[in-house]
Amino acid sequence: MAYIAGLVVAGLLFLALHYFTELTKKQKVLSSVFILVVILSAVAFNAYSSSQRDKMLNVVMRFEQNKTVRCKGIDVDKKNYTISIGTYTFIGKENTPNYGQMISASSCE
Repeated sequence: MAYIAGLVVAGLLFLALHYFTELTKKQKVLSSVFILVVILSAVAFNAYSSSQRDKMLNVVMRFEQNKTVRCKGIDVDKKNYTISIGTYTFIGKENTPNYGQMISASSCE
């Protein structure tokens, strides 16, 4: 829905450039290209962020299913680590060799 609203706003902006400005045709084209690049960059960033979030949530889900997750060359499992859901960080449990070690879920495969 947000993409549709963004396209409507962009369309209205292009119409305003076409009818209500005294810019030359070259300036209008350059303005339109700039606005289009900004909009496409925002869409690309949104898609990238969404894929990174999905990857991280997949890692957390596998951890919660008692599977071993590989993070920075370290095997992370429920026996040695807990997870902080607020920050999506794996924290080493007491009385384990990994005590106090913190690993971000975004750095895992």
